[in-house]
Parts: sequence; structure tokens; C-alpha cells
Amino acid sequence: MASEEELFASVDALLNEEPHLPPPAERARLREAAGITQARLATALKTTTQSVKNWENGRSEPKSPRLDAYQRLLKGWAAKYPAPGAAPAAATAPAPSASGAAAGPAASAVETADAPQAPAVPAAGPARPPARPAAASRRPAPKKEAQPAADPRFPHGPLAVLDGDGSAYGVGGIVLDCPATSVVELVEWTLGESGLGAPRLHRNGKDSDPLIVITAAAAVKLGLPERLEGHEQRRSLRLPEDHPVIQQVAKAKWRLTQRGFGPWARIYRKVQGRERQCVQLAILSWDALDERSWPGVAEMEPADIARVLGVYAQRVITPRGSTAVSGLELMTALRPPTRAVQDPQTGNWVPGHNPGSLGTEPMDPAPPEATPEHPVVVDSGWSGGFLNEEAYQWVRDVSLLDDEECTLPYAVGLDLNTAFLAAAARLVVGLSAPDHFRAPTFNPKIPGSWLVDLSHVEVDPRLPSPFTPDGTRPTGPAWYQTHTVAYAQELGYNVTPIEAYLRRETGAYLDPWHDRLKNAYVDTLADLGVTKDLSDAEFLAAMEHHKDADPTMAAVLAAIKATVKGGIGKLRERPQGRKYKEGERWPALQRPTWRPDIRAAVISKARVNMHRKLRNMAVMTGLYPLAVLSDCVVYPSPGDSPLDFLPYAASGKPQPGAFRLGPTPGLAKLEGVQSMLWAVDLMEQGYNPARHIKGGDAVLDEGE
Repeated sequence: MASEEELFASVDALLNEEPHLPPPAERARLREAAGITQARLATALKTTTQSVKNWENGRSEPKSPRLDAYQRLLKGWAAKYPAPGAAPAAATAPAPSASGAAAGPAASAVETADAPQAPAVPAAGPARPPARPAAASRRPAPKKEAQPAADPRFPHGPLAVLDGDGSAYGVGGIVLDCPATSVVELVEWTLGESGLGAPRLHRNGKDSDPLIVITAAAAVKLGLPERLEGHEQRRSLRLPEDHPVIQQVAKAKWRLTQRGFGPWARIYRKVQGRERQCVQLAILSWDALDERSWPGVAEMEPADIARVLGVYAQRVITPRGSTAVSGLELMTALRPPTRAVQDPQTGNWVPGHNPGSLGTEPMDPAPPEATPEHPVVVDSGWSGGFLNEEAYQWVRDVSLLDDEECTLPYAVGLDLNTAFLAAAARLVVGLSAPDHFRAPTFNPKIPGSWLVDLSHVEVDPRLPSPFTPDGTRPTGPAWYQTHTVAYAQELGYNVTPIEAYLRRETGAYLDPWHDRLKNAYVDTLADLGVTKDLSDAEFLAAMEHHKDADPTMAAVLAAIKATVKGGIGKLRERPQGRKYKEGERWPALQRPTWRPDIRAAVISKARVNMHRKLRNMAVMTGLYPLAVLSDCVVYPSPGDSPLDFLPYAASGKPQPGAFRLGPTPGLAKLEGVQSMLWAVDLMEQGYNPARHIKGGDAVLDEGE
């Protein structure tokens, strides 16, 4: 058997006889994508090289079954890279998708000459449409990324960005011709001809609806206003019911969701059998892509917008609204509420509950888990207090600073990467309705809310209390989530709950959500040059300039972080709008994912994790924080780098249990550096240095 180098050299020598075939690097990638093993190629080369040459010259067809895959590979190359002057072969129309939407006519796709190409597919798959000429300035060559194998039902990816000239820019450099001049025509073209969409993320879930992002010029062409104006925030504005576009949609028997026609509009028809007809629209000039979640994306060229959203769709989910909405939708997509079960009486397959999910019906929280305006509170007259599991906002009393700390020259801020995401890992939460218990024995393995007095727990005053968001010591009984009470036990104190609301059915509901977002975060950081194999000094240097490496990938990273925070926040979405009255049910309560107890569990675990690190740092280094804000902590430091005060073993490795630098969720990065004098001045004025150490306002900058 030939060695790998000899084998590929032989194949390259054979194929180089045809100069119009792709270059060696491209051939190697296509060869791998086609699934041809080295052994099969070696056997084919040794026994039938002449047959292949004869076939290439049109004299005969190779008959060896071992050459089937190799033959298809060469056919794909020949079709994709025709010889100079050769007439292109007629394209075959893609097969209809499983959802009933056809993949689209061959003439609808356009590609840039130097755009990355999809792997060669067998002849049975959909053929590539021929290209039409396009202005190079409007089609900048996208940078190449590793793409998964394309779903034949959605040959053109999950989304497209529609410009005013009828060009719909898709993922991977593809450009589609969209002849639509109205919203109704756009919806019908998207479902019938575009070949857009994405496969389900879970076998019991649903395929992602195609997304069309509409530029300002395209909006005007479709009869939409370029901007939405009004007294409310633009994201809350909607087209009036008597607008011509709304009437056209209704006349064509399409429907809008309850949120109407706003920056993110979903247009659909009722499902008939297995056929799902739904299109998601996002209007750029209506602020569909919020600047804090998608920095700079709305101002990019359409091809770059498609690249940013395409990478996000590949690694997270096809956007279905704000990053907060997408974060919540991702939970449901990875934990579908139903699965197919067989009815024992009829033998038919019907939707049944999917174990580990939140089901299809909304669930009322326990009164202490709800918000004050929730019906379970208002209707029952509940006055027993509420959970207060929120992130830290704490500043140390200036009088507790000693002379040695005040003489240190720097205040250095550390920020934990996606702290809420790290807290969601292996987090057991309740899946069933809460049950009420009197004087229960505390069990750290049961998720729920406990009324317990933790005022007797002693904590160093130079550290925040682990039991309250503002870091002050509790003064009596209060409601806490399981992780908070368990931490009091970890500190060596007895806890005696007075009452509790607990859930009997439990599970790690957020695990797949955590895993997918963690991979997305780590992979995107790696694309920006920040990888796991860097030393701490190299990591800090890479993070200092990572946003400059590729603005589009930096925007994807920002969107992933916003998806984490927004998704957790959506679990307890408050009522919105001036017309709301206390005690009324607001729309978010109709979602099974309105679960304030799950949000409390994530935040409780994140805050406890932060306090544990603060305590370990004090033991290892003798340093105490100046301030904490959510996932950011500020320390006095002898130098302007975290390397000057973080604990390391004699071997040079970071000490476990304390803050550690790195690119994965839960590890730390540098947030900012200021002078110690600056930090003390803010503390004396009652401000939090962690909020401002990066420059500006960290809370506003993060969109909180």
C-alpha cells in the first residue's frame, strides 16, 4: 500500500494533466468531503488509472465498482471547473424540501468568483445554479470558514440579506436573484424558490424558518417605510393595522404573530399536515440589529451582514428576534417540548411530552418566585416576601481599606467570561410545579426556594455577603434559592428552613444550551486569535487586540455574549407597555419558558461561584476586592496586569480555586486598569469602580 504522501502525489500528478481542475489544496479538501478513503484511492490508482484517463477523454466509462465514488468526485470537479471554452452543463433544479418549500429554480443563485465553494456532492443531490454577472464592489469576497455539510433541502443556507436592487446575499458568498416587489411576493419567493432554511437542532424539534434581512432600500421597494417613528422605543413600534402592507398580507391569507409587523416580523400560514410555511423578516433600518448586541453590523455591506448572521446561525441559531429572544428560542430548540409517541389505542403517532423539557403549557411560579405584579401574588394577597437572587453590585466601605492597600499604585479589573453561562453548566433545575412544605429539612440536591434565616453566618467584612446582591449581611429570615442556602452549609453553618417551595421533578434543562453556546463562544474567540493553548501572558496580549483582528467575527462574539445574558433575563420578562395594569397576565406568561425560578438558580450559582473565588483569593494572596459588579471584580494591585497579583504555583501553573485567566466560560480576562487613587475617589463618592474601570458605563455598554 502506498504511503499517504505517495498516494496524494500520484492523484495530483494525474489530475494536474487537466489544468482547469482546482488547485491541490482545494482538491484535497474536496477529496476529504467526498469521503474517499486512502485505501480505495490507492487500489483504484494501481489498477485502473488508464480507465480513468480513457473516461476523461470520453472513450469509455469505468466499470469497476471501486471507482464509483472516485468517478462522482471527478464529475463534480469537471462540472464545477469546466475547461476553458467548454459549454456549461444544464443545471438540475433542486428537489423540494421536506417542509413543502421548493429549493428554488436554478437561475436564482449567483456566486463570486473567489467565494468559498461547498463540497462536491453526488449526482443525485441538487446541482449548483449558474452564475449571473455582478458588480465586484457590491460582492466583497467573504473570508472562508469551516462549513458543515449542507442540507440538500436548504442548499442556500439559513438566511439572506435583501438589498434594493433585488440581490439577496446569503452565506458563503452566494447571491440570489429576488424578483419580489412586495412583502407577499417576498414571502412566497422565500418559501418557494430561495432554498433557504436550516435543519432542526434536535431530532424532536422543528427546522428553522428562513430569515430575510431587509435593508433600508429594500424596505422602501417593498412598500415599507424606511424608518418607524413614534414616541415609544423603536423596537416596540409596529406598523398600524390599516397600513397597505398589512392589508396585502391579510388579503393573501398570510398571518402575522401577535407582536405584529415590527423590526422582527414573522409571517406564516397555519400548518397543514407536515407542511410548515413561515418566514422571519428583520428590517435593518427599524433597528432590528441592536447596536449593543450587534456592534456595527447594521452599517456593514449586505454580504458582510450575511456573513455575521450566517456564522451566528451556524454556531447558535438562526436569529428569530433580539439576541434575548434567540437565547430563549435556543433553549426550546434544544429541548423540544414534545416528541412522537404511539397512541396505544389507535396505534397512531401523536405528540407527547418530551422528558427533560418544560412541556407545552405555562406554569405559575411559587408566590416568592414571582414578581409583585404577577397574578399569583395579587390574587392571593401574598405578603411573605420574594426571592432576591440578583448579581452583585457591591463596593467595599472605604474605612476598611488599610494603608498597605492604599499605597498600591493600580486598580485592576477582572471580568469572568460569560459567568451566567458557566453557572448554567450541569445546573439541576425544577421541571414540575412547586409544592409547598413547612419546616422541611434542607437538601442541597432539591431545586426550589427556601425561607431561612442566614443572618448568623459570619463573613469577613472586606468581602461581600454571599447572600445578598448588595453584599450587606442579612438581618433576618428571607427567601433564597437552593444554591445560596447550600453555600451557607459549605461555610460550616447549620441552616433550618422555615418553609419552602420545592419541585419534585428535576433535570439539567440548560445543559445542551450551555454546551452549544460554550462551543460557539470558544470557537469564535479562536477565530479572533484567542485559543486555549496560549500562555496567560499571550492570552492577555491576544485579548488586547482581538476585536481588531476581524470586526465581523468580533460582532458575532458580542452577539453570543448578549444571547447568554438576554436568554437568562427572558426567563423572568416583566410586563411592558403603558396600558398594563397590575394583576393582569402579560404575554410572556403564556410561555412555558417564563420560569423565574430557573433564572434565580443561574444567578444564585453565579454569585456563589464569585464569592467562593473571592474567599480563595483572600486565603492565597491576602488581597481583598475593592468592588464587584455582576461578573467583574476590581482588585488593588502592585502592577498594571493581572499577572502581578493572581496566585501561581512554583511550577508556574495557576492555583485552582482562585481567578484564572483563559478563553473559556468562567475563566477571567482583563476588564480594565486605572490608578488606585481613581478607584478610591469613586468609592468615596459612592460609585462602583467595577462599573467604570473599562471606561464609560459597563452596565449601559453591555445593554443591561
